[in-house]
Amino acid sequence: MSANSADSPLQLEIVLVKAGRTKIRYPAELLHDDGTHVTVRAAWAGAGVRDFGFVRFEPGDVFTEHYWRDRWYAVKEVRGPDGVLKGWYCDITRPATVSEGEVVVEDLDLDLWRSADGRAVLRLDEDEFAASGLETTDPQAAAAARSALDELELRAREDDFEALLT
Repeated sequence: MSANSADSPLQLEIVLVKAGRTKIRYPAELLHDDGTHVTVRAAWAGAGVRDFGFVRFEPGDVFTEHYWRDRWYAVKEVRGPDGVLKGWYCDITRPATVSEGEVVVEDLDLDLWRSADGRAVLRLDEDEFAASGLETTDPQAAAAARSALDELELRAREDDFEALLT
């Protein structure tokens, strides 16, 4: 897939699977796919406003989303309707699978938030991860998920976090 043609932008569906079921499906514009790293742009696909306390996702927000076929996470740059960077929301996932017209990722419950200024780096949903039972049902995936969260947290605390996305 190429996002570099003069034709109209290629549209994909992002499919987020959780516990074996589709949690959400939404359209996105393909920006880049080099065979390993896929970058798309999508509008906030949630219903209404989602206030996490540390950030609000709301209609008009734009997400530039990065998925990898060989990494256990996805990174989503979040900007408000005015283009101001809110921060990065990182999902711990199995590596993405990309087929004709779809990017499918399996959410493994762990998340990380990095604020735009880099001062707030928050590990999220570790209780949900523990309750998921993944450590019992698939210990290798659970270890890969925890390792991915640790890697992301370390990178999020460094000044070159955005280099991760190239």
